[in-house]
Amino acid sequence: MDLRELQDVIERTFGDRDRARGVPASVAWLAEEVGELAQAVRKGTRDQQVHEFADVVAWVATLANQMGVDLTEAVDRYRDGCPRCSSIPCRCA
Repeated sequence: MDLRELQDVIERTFGDRDRARGVPASVAWLAEEVGELAQAVRKGTRDQQVHEFADVVAWVATLANQMGVDLTEAVDRYRDGCPRCSSIPCRCA
């Protein structure tokens, strides 16, 4: 699934509920999921890590949908590698 498909699925699945919750609450949920991911990376199994990565990406998609941001457009910033020096690998000091 690409990012546009993910945003579409998230919108169709949770869009009404996400908008009712609002951006500040969605940011709080995203922060909580990042904390859960950090714990899974440190102490979790591979399955737990995969689960938490998915949750973080889903909450990023939720927030992007609420803010009207196309994630495909957003990540295009990294198309040429480092957004500052446009190198792969990065050559910034």
